[in-house]
Amino acid sequence: MIFRRSAAVIAAIALVWFPYTPAYAAGAPRLLINQDFPDPDVVKTGTDYFAFATSTGPVKIPVATASAPEGPWRVTGDALVNPPSWAKADGGFWAPDVTTLPDGTFVLYFAAAVAASGQMCLGSATASKPDGPYRPGGDPPLVCESGDGGDIDPQTFLDSDGSRYLLYKSNGKPTGAPAAIWSQKLGPDGRTLVGNRTELLRADLTVEKGVVEAPSVVKTSSRYLLFYSADTFQNTGYHTCYASAPALSGPFVKADAQFLSTDLLGGRVDAPGGADVVDGHIYFHGWLAGGRTARGLYELPISFPGDAPELG
Repeated sequence: MIFRRSAAVIAAIALVWFPYTPAYAAGAPRLLINQDFPDPDVVKTGTDYFAFATSTGPVKIPVATASAPEGPWRVTGDALVNPPSWAKADGGFWAPDVTTLPDGTFVLYFAAAVAASGQMCLGSATASKPDGPYRPGGDPPLVCESGDGGDIDPQTFLDSDGSRYLLYKSNGKPTGAPAAIWSQKLGPDGRTLVGNRTELLRADLTVEKGVVEAPSVVKTSSRYLLFYSADTFQNTGYHTCYASAPALSGPFVKADAQFLSTDLLGGRVDAPGGADVVDGHIYFHGWLAGGRTARGLYELPISFPGDAPELG
């Protein structure tokens, strides 16, 4: 396990390590959806796979399906029928996540702008099928902390004891605390917050440029691994990292080296981020065709020897 060091040491490690790329050696990333499908969330139900993405054009929550993790994937429509009453209908719905409750109900989480204020908050909707249609209740936003500068990027995690948690990002403020990733326990209905939230990590490294986001947790035999994206998503330097802890509550220690980056992938994916790990695969988005107008869905195999992630 590699542990966090000073920013100067990290920079030195990057210069030495990045030419010898474990991701590149693992094989070329597979492009699964060659159209705009940003901030992917992938869900397996039975033998089928479903993927959800941030709004693209008039589609609020794009949904795609496949019968195998590598595809072929087919974008089938919009998972969110109607926006919640508190959200701006044309403000976009970001970074969705879907979880399944014990009674078979599917819960969709998303970030949206509050109609009255423009603040980004987290909401939820439910459906009887994984691809929807999802319908929001009449509830206010699920998470809407006034001091956070906006809350985005919801992602659920089901622990081995059956406890369900909602992870998300607080945006932070230019003159205040930087962006952070939080964990909040959920009640059995998946739409009730239980207790106080816990801060898992903050954007405290120079290379992160004040941004940590897109959390996703994997539990190995003895560790909790928190994958997250850093830097600004429009930049080629946008990348995916991970941190490790003995418990979901932390303390999380950031790995010394980046896990996915443009350089580590041999330039085959531009700004890989928004990662989600499902069933031995890591899914992530990257800019298509060398531009900044659409992010496609990519995949690589992943395993966890020695409680650390490894591609291939």
